Amino acid sequence: MSGTTYKELSLALIHQGKVRDIYDIDNDYMLIVASDRLSAFDVIFDQPILDKGKMLTSIANYWFEKTSHIVQNHLTKISLDEVLPESEAKLLAGRAIVVKKLKPLPVEAVVRGYIIGSGWKEYLSRGSVCGLELPSGLKLADKLASPIYTPSSKAPAGEHDANISYAETEALVGSELAAQIKDTSLEIYDYASRHAASRGIIIADTKFEFGLDSNNKLTLMDEALTPDSSRFWSLDDYAPGQSPKSFDKQIIRDYLETLDWNKAPPAPSIPSEIMDRAANKYKEIQSILCN
Repeated sequence: MSGTTYKELSLALIHQGKVRDIYDIDNDYMLIVASDRLSAFDVIFDQPILDKGKMLTSIANYWFEKTSHIVQNHLTKISLDEVLPESEAKLLAGRAIVVKKLKPLPVEAVVRGYIIGSGWKEYLSRGSVCGLELPSGLKLADKLASPIYTPSSKAPAGEHDANISYAETEALVGSELAAQIKDTSLEIYDYASRHAASRGIIIADTKFEFGLDSNNKLTLMDEALTPDSSRFWSLDDYAPGQSPKSFDKQIIRDYLETLDWNKAPPAPSIPSEIMDRAANKYKEIQSILCN
């Protein structure tokens, strides 16, 4: 059940995302439910990762609180019992939160501190990442001299996000707000990276989503610094030139890359052993970061 939409809730469903479902409460608040659904290569799979929604919620809430001195976020002090019948509140305990309604901004704020993934592929062919030229001679997983900000557009479920230039970000939201998003994202990444390093974890890259509140104040929303939105590596195992082990669903991506699959629906079946190993990675990073 945790891999599906909670259609039986007494609240009206506003939006079903790749992982999270949003329900209407009133003019000011809404309910976000983190499901156990797996999304890989922007395709939603039928097989859920057990308790992923609870782990993502716990990790995101931890970081929302830790970074609240940098930027305000969508969290409220409203409990599930205040907006749901007892049975529904019990059903969703640990995976649902009451948040402020915001005006979402059409930008995903991506910060990269290390060169990996699609950034590495582009660097090999063009010497750049998202159009930003980098020094020659970098190795796979090298730490960048300074973190770089590489925004992307927000795509609907089933479609791929597209990298956009900073100038395009300014065109979307205005130069003042674009600068605020960039500066805030880099500040959060810097703070979170130092905190994670004290726990033996590298945050290779991450993405943030922002909205505006009723006073047009920038507000961090959706999720923050979770295994679904970030690459976490073990500091002890890290060595430039080789692909680091990740505390996320990379094991699933690696398996899918071995298949003859075009990364479009329908999603292929994944062995239970791979799913269990991914779930254990989520549990491990939650334990390291949040305890």
